[in-house]
Amino acid sequence: MSNLTQETSQQSFISFFLTAGCDSVAHAVKKSFIVAIWFVFLTFPIMVIQVNTIEKTVVWHWNKIGYVAIAVFFGSFLWRWLLARKELKKDESTEETRIEGLLTRIQSHPLLKLASLGVLALAAILYPQVFDLYQTNIMVSCLVYIVLGLGLNIVVGLAGLLDLGYVAFYAVGAYAYALSNMHWGIGFWFALPLGAVLGTLLGLLLGFPVLRLRGDYLAIVTLGFGEIIRLVLENWGDITMGPSGISNIARPGFFGMKMSIMDSTIYMYYIMIGLVIFTIFCVNRLQNSRIGRAWLALREDEIACQAMGIDKMKTKLLAFALGATWAGMAGVIFAAKTTFINPASFTFWESAMILSIVVIGGMGSIRGVIAGAVILILVPEYLRNFAEFRMLLFGAIMVLVMVFRPQGLISAKRKIYKYEASNTASAANE
Repeated sequence: MSNLTQETSQQSFISFFLTAGCDSVAHAVKKSFIVAIWFVFLTFPIMVIQVNTIEKTVVWHWNKIGYVAIAVFFGSFLWRWLLARKELKKDESTEETRIEGLLTRIQSHPLLKLASLGVLALAAILYPQVFDLYQTNIMVSCLVYIVLGLGLNIVVGLAGLLDLGYVAFYAVGAYAYALSNMHWGIGFWFALPLGAVLGTLLGLLLGFPVLRLRGDYLAIVTLGFGEIIRLVLENWGDITMGPSGISNIARPGFFGMKMSIMDSTIYMYYIMIGLVIFTIFCVNRLQNSRIGRAWLALREDEIACQAMGIDKMKTKLLAFALGATWAGMAGVIFAAKTTFINPASFTFWESAMILSIVVIGGMGSIRGVIAGAVILILVPEYLRNFAEFRMLLFGAIMVLVMVFRPQGLISAKRKIYKYEASNTASAANE
């Protein structure tokens, strides 16, 4: 299989050069060379000149600029080859990538579907036993973002409402548990549905006045709402403790048993596995229900949707409220996981990260959102060895995905219903 893949990539590389011709290749080499020279000129003072102010000496690192020039030249040439290869692929009749085709075949075959689900379930159960505490803690954070991404997927992916203040519902759920636990000693299992209810109510309160707007105006209003919530939490010091935050938040309990940090993290991991499964089930059922089809119609064309008799405001409100419900539950879990929260944990960048998970994974696709969360949350953690360059690599990965997979890593697939006229005719003759 690997040899076949390698031969296919080599054939596509050769076919690109044969199709592009010598002039196009020479033009690509010339453009890449110009880009490398220009990048060397821009980075020369940073990469080459090193001034020691104590000893008053200047050290010239000429080898670094050579490495930069070579890397930029080959990177620019590879970029142009990938763009040209993408243009060639547009003429092909294949609509699915290898990954999507494999997932579709597995899902359509009952035995393969059960076997893959069994392998995933076994891997999920054994994960804390195989990996250490640090890896388990990272995976818990990844599962939290999967729940957040699936909740925002209802609003953005299905209903087509651009929400840039989604972190506000996340913050409300976290502070609801932290404050109720600090003042009244309410436990985790009572606060979890409380956070969901508060998220739903806040979604309804926000959605009712602002959902008359569309497009960029809706995005700006929701962004402002998210910042208002953060500033209230930061300045209302008598209630929320201000920038100092709230500490010593109780972890989830299990029939009054005392657990160590390791046991508590593993317990939290299994709680998140259950919540992710519950979220996938609910979102999948909603997506294939009557309200889910109304959301898809609303996303495609609001005027046509309203002409078909669908109440636009109620449909939008329901999407907003349901998305906020899962954000509230995720906020409760975040507060229980970290045992400390402050307003700095709920900035706009959290909303941007959750939105990136939905867009890069594939809007409207459950599998895509899960893949996007795994990539965007786990990749920066595993790039920590690159220190200051890890976010640069992370940004480069996001750019590559959005250029070459604008529909997302795993795009949503709609169900197709076929009308068999021959069967109907034969039944009528009988």
